[in-house]
Amino acid sequence: MDPDADAQRAADKLKAVSEELGNQIRVFSREKFALQPNKLPGADHEEDDDFYELQPADYFNLVSNRIAGTKYEQSKMLKTRKMREAELAAQRAKITKAVMRVRFPDGYVLEADFLPSERIHSLVDLLMKVLARPDLPFYLYTVPPKKRILDTSQDFYTAGFVPGANIHFSYDLPEGSYTDDLKAGPFLREEIQSLDGLSLLLKPASEPDDSRMNLSALQSSVSQPDPVPTTNKKPGKPKWLKR
Repeated sequence: MDPDADAQRAADKLKAVSEELGNQIRVFSREKFALQPNKLPGADHEEDDDFYELQPADYFNLVSNRIAGTKYEQSKMLKTRKMREAELAAQRAKITKAVMRVRFPDGYVLEADFLPSERIHSLVDLLMKVLARPDLPFYLYTVPPKKRILDTSQDFYTAGFVPGANIHFSYDLPEGSYTDDLKAGPFLREEIQSLDGLSLLLKPASEPDDSRMNLSALQSSVSQPDPVPTTNKKPGKPKWLKR
């Protein structure tokens, strides 16, 4: 077997499907997904007991983070609203891609690339093209805790889904009509499932890792009013002390 030839065939097949769908996608079965580097831990992943023991380095990091957080809050109070908005705009401009990872009940995972300014409904439109049963209603949600995504008019950046996010899929059916056959899948079309693990054959590219940018503090600070400066007045003498 020629690894270069296999990689080229995989690249050609992924490119053809991406052009058909209008999005770059990657598909993994549960087994192939386990081979993917830099992935988020699963929901059922548990650390060893040693993981929770506080080491000297951990204590140092906690103290350092608390000091840094205090300094950040102080500097935030000194910034004007326009400065905070400009800082947020600059931060947003640096993010050029939102990697959405949709997890299906049968263990398959679909990854797709979007622009941060695209709306969540574009993900819904993509799913309609790849689902085995697009005729059935479905919904998307995040965990933990389980939170159903209701407003699909939001863009990925505003929803907090940059540089990427894990999204879960479920059919939206009455209790009695959600049969075992539907629960077992398949949820993706056969030709989409055939892309399983092909992206692993490609030469690794610079992908964003699974760490998430903490923009919530910066975003919330934009909506806060500018602090009102206080005047340094010397306290007057109480009336009972005056003669």
